[in-house]
Amino acid sequence: MPELCIALLQLLPGDSLEETRAKGAAACREAKARGADIALFPEMWSCGYRLSWDGAENARRAIGKDSPFVQSFSALARELDMAVGITYLEAWDGLPRNTLTLFDRFGREALTYAKVHTCDFEVERMLTRGERLPVVPLDTARGEVQVGAMICFDREFPETARILMLQGAEVILAPNACPMEINRLSALRARAYENMLAVATCNYPSPHPDCNGHSTVFDGVAWLESEPGVRDMCILEAPEGEGVYLARVDLEMLRAYRRGEVMGGAYRRPSMYGALVDPAVFPTFVREDRREG
Repeated sequence: MPELCIALLQLLPGDSLEETRAKGAAACREAKARGADIALFPEMWSCGYRLSWDGAENARRAIGKDSPFVQSFSALARELDMAVGITYLEAWDGLPRNTLTLFDRFGREALTYAKVHTCDFEVERMLTRGERLPVVPLDTARGEVQVGAMICFDREFPETARILMLQGAEVILAPNACPMEINRLSALRARAYENMLAVATCNYPSPHPDCNGHSTVFDGVAWLESEPGVRDMCILEAPEGEGVYLARVDLEMLRAYRRGEVMGGAYRRPSMYGALVDPAVFPTFVREDRREG
């Protein structure tokens, strides 16, 4: 399988839904012209991650998975023979969701994922949380790849990437909307390293509020017998500015590494991990504004 080319669409949203759609479509076309197999948007592209404490305002901005906006990217994926990961504030029963829908190169829905770890300490408390961490086979022009997703704050929970790895994920797509500094970048590096998978994160550029670009791809391969010492898993770190940034993940190299190395699931001891899901084991430092344990 040739290298899988992932395009991170590190863009500023438009002033209207249609302007945002058109700008995103143009970026997808650029990505395809430059050889991309997958194009990924930053978090909640449909509204530019604009949320309100006013539930009615969020409901007004929310759109359905079957909306013309979302379905236009299905048609575009089919036209371009390129998978597209489109993000949006999804209309939902009750409060909206923070959602990614991934269309394969034929425009078919491969995955719809709603953010599981919403930032309940901020305005995302006004959203409905997702309840699933699915992994799916994605048909790309370079062949099939196992893909999962996590959105922004999801990355801070090692369990997210670990569950995706255990279900066979080779690539995690991670839409984002926050400042990408050394600690958050280190968390993404750790998720790739400890699970032996690629993590592709697409952020908004500066000067989008509270964002600074630095979209990244970590390919998950920390060392190779043919190379001395360790290798840098970061195969792309974008600058702060707007642009379409591409990285090529060598899936054959990653798959060979996963077959022979010691990270991921090789030496796990699941019988020791019961405290992770035991409601009686609850840390004392949990904030009082939490919704649940």
